[in-house]
Amino acid sequence: MKNRSQYFPVIFIAVLAIISLSIAANGQAPAPATKGVSSMLAALETKIKQQSNAVEAKLIAWRQDIHRNPELGDQEQRTANLVADHLRTLGIQVQTAVGGTGVVGILKGDKPGRLVALRADMDALPIQEPSGLPFASKATQQQKGVTVPLMHACGHDTHTAMLMAAAEVLTSLKSDLPGSVMFIFQPAEEGSSLVEPGSGKSWGAKRMLEDGLFAKNKPEAVFGLHVHPGKSGQIDYKPGPAAASSDVLNISVSGQQGHGGMPWNTIDPVVASALVITGLQTVVSRRTDLTTSPAVVSVGMIHGGSSQNVIPDTVKMVGTIRTYDADVRKQLHADIKQAAEHIAEGTYAKARVTITPMYDVTTNDPMLASQMLSVLKRVAEAGVVPGTLQGASEDFSYFAKEVPGLYIFLGITPEGEDPAQAAPNHNPKFFVDEKALVVGTRAMATMAVNFLLTGPMKPAAIKQEK
Repeated sequence: MKNRSQYFPVIFIAVLAIISLSIAANGQAPAPATKGVSSMLAALETKIKQQSNAVEAKLIAWRQDIHRNPELGDQEQRTANLVADHLRTLGIQVQTAVGGTGVVGILKGDKPGRLVALRADMDALPIQEPSGLPFASKATQQQKGVTVPLMHACGHDTHTAMLMAAAEVLTSLKSDLPGSVMFIFQPAEEGSSLVEPGSGKSWGAKRMLEDGLFAKNKPEAVFGLHVHPGKSGQIDYKPGPAAASSDVLNISVSGQQGHGGMPWNTIDPVVASALVITGLQTVVSRRTDLTTSPAVVSVGMIHGGSSQNVIPDTVKMVGTIRTYDADVRKQLHADIKQAAEHIAEGTYAKARVTITPMYDVTTNDPMLASQMLSVLKRVAEAGVVPGTLQGASEDFSYFAKEVPGLYIFLGITPEGEDPAQAAPNHNPKFFVDEKALVVGTRAMATMAVNFLLTGPMKPAAIKQEK
């Protein structure tokens, strides 16, 4: 009988082999292909950084040109033409008039692979821009029959310019690009200047989808970016809910008109409306489970009466509802209706409540967000910080409901200024540090390339537009 110690080396080697096979089967050890992908990614990211720096001057020029010539939602003809012409010079397949004034370009890489989408919005706001910038807007446009001043007070000029730059950067990598990139330049994110909410007509992202945006060529993921007050070049990142849903609240309170000096002969809708507005706040504080998800109800407009001594027949209120959870949103709608109607009844008035859904919650796909965190850390000049829930809403949510989406925020507050004190989006003093824009360009291009190079490769069959 042989000594058992003679078999030990053989047994030890066999055990090691089994462990190694088990680790590899569970994905715990990188395969040689992974190393190849990593080196390819590193090379492409280096090229993206170089090309982004090279296009920076053009990026800023585009931004300033768009800023000087803002256009309202669904009237972005000049901006759309600028974008389409640029994409065509790059040799990108272009489709115009998608969802109104939307422009879509598809860059097909020389290597087979998946399709990923990048999105920017193009519309401006009806805000008077103060003088000061050499490229300040002096433009006006018709909004529902009224001439209004225009300003890019939300940064959509930067979004469009950054995506134009990203298209140029990615085109320079066409020979190494493993898949295709869809560039979505969307109109009317702020709402349409031609369509009324509740009219049954769509605008913006929803209208582009209804117009077949993803019907012929459906991407496997979509990325978007928004500038906001924050350390210049810093990226805010948040998996899950990132921006609120948005609904328009209309309440009409009717009573009985009469003399202000004899209110006992009237049913006063003004007093009833005041009580309704106060009561709506208790719907959030006493009826909504704020441990589940926050919510906001704000009344922004109230109209009623024609004279100081006349109690009017009707008072109308318009407001907004913001939530971050579909169930909370549904319950809040029901509670608002019940509260308004019953409070009005308590004063012998009647309340009619109409809630018009606008945008859904913008939700970042957790797996996609996790996949891109290390990418953003390599890209961001001033680092990546955990994002907070945004009270604003975004119709990027429609795209993110169709395919996994990731929506990030880029800080644009100049160095030496406190972002907490900086003018917010939608303010006439909103200011952009243009040094941050190259970071946004790099982030969009790098996320697209990383997505194309990771995960199972499903070659996209790109359908040509006739």
